[in-house]
Amino acid sequence: MSFQELQLIDPLLRAVDLEGYTEPTPIQAQAIPYILAGRDVLGCAQTGTGKTAAFALPILQRLAAGRTDPHPPYIRALILSPTRELATQIGDSFAAYGRHTRLKHTVVYGGVGQSPQVKAVQRGVDILVATPGRLLDLMGQGLIRLEHVEVFVLDEGDRMLDMGFIHDVRRIIRALPARRQTLLFSATMPPAVQELVRDMLVDPVKIEVVPQATPVAEVTQAVFFVEKDDKRALLEYLLRDAAITRALVFTRTKYGADKLAKQLKKARVNADAIHGNKSQGAREQALHSFKSGATRVLIATDIVARGIDVENISHVINYDLPNEPESYVHRIGRTARAGSAGVAYSFCAADERKYLQDIERLIRMRVTAVPEHPYTSPLGIPAPTDLRPKNESRQASRGGSRRSRGRQRSGDRRRLPARTR
Repeated sequence: MSFQELQLIDPLLRAVDLEGYTEPTPIQAQAIPYILAGRDVLGCAQTGTGKTAAFALPILQRLAAGRTDPHPPYIRALILSPTRELATQIGDSFAAYGRHTRLKHTVVYGGVGQSPQVKAVQRGVDILVATPGRLLDLMGQGLIRLEHVEVFVLDEGDRMLDMGFIHDVRRIIRALPARRQTLLFSATMPPAVQELVRDMLVDPVKIEVVPQATPVAEVTQAVFFVEKDDKRALLEYLLRDAAITRALVFTRTKYGADKLAKQLKKARVNADAIHGNKSQGAREQALHSFKSGATRVLIATDIVARGIDVENISHVINYDLPNEPESYVHRIGRTARAGSAGVAYSFCAADERKYLQDIERLIRMRVTAVPEHPYTSPLGIPAPTDLRPKNESRQASRGGSRRSRGRQRSGDRRRLPARTR
């Protein structure tokens, strides 16, 4: 399918061509016709599948039809994003795709002064991209009104709820007109998101381009069993590999990210940290340096990870395994973008082995263990994870024979070189 076949107007086709897009991604091909038809849409898609264009292009086309006022008197489309970084990138996408239209947009987020944002809104915008906290602040001051919104987009729904924005989201929804088009995109569909879907969307079309919690096939995954105190040494050892050209490293805490960045700098590795405690300027500078290649290693926490859309990340390294298995899928999805290959390494200490089991059950596959490296844990490689649901596996373990359980413990252990290129 081509973009022309999606019945996009000429100004959008020219913008798409300038961006170098040759054909729509699966979620674009499926979502755009329904959005143009005015349907509510529930999109289950991971970051990197092209979902921003999937909603931005049809929104631009809908709003461009019949627009005559050069200074729009009210906001017609609202896109709600969980993080500043993601909001900024969505704003950049609207600027790129709408360059040949007369539609105006702006982005509002916290952590910076509100005056420039307020002035931009007061000059008139068709499309507002916002984070929940700053939007509610401006609404509370009477500076933003939403009663004329025609299209509402909730992006990264699961992360929005993970970050504790559920009550903010519901307050914003109450300020919207009842008659509107609603689009919700989420990488996973936990119960809280499903409840929000029931409350927000009317007869939605569900589009799922990648099975929930399925890692991108082009990502090569490997796990290193290592003592907690040896993780930094193992990371420095792996970073000697010239094949690791641009690495995104995940830690569980902000303090851990800062500490690791300082340690890597002492080891003469160009590294920086990015997390919620950093100022907006520091976060933007760190991301710019990583994108430009000046920084080889960027250390991040999960909260900001959704806003990191950087091409050519060769490796994702889970320095700390996430305690929520869904986060693993989001993390490793930062590499192997747009069909390219990528590598995901995970460090697993003794107290994280339960997290690894949860991850493997979620993704329905075993992550290949690297059996020999300079910092191999003395505990060795554990028995392969039983990939059946927990209740089912517990019943089997009670009824199974000792012999069968012994076979399970001695399951296949694939051998990999210490450094996988």
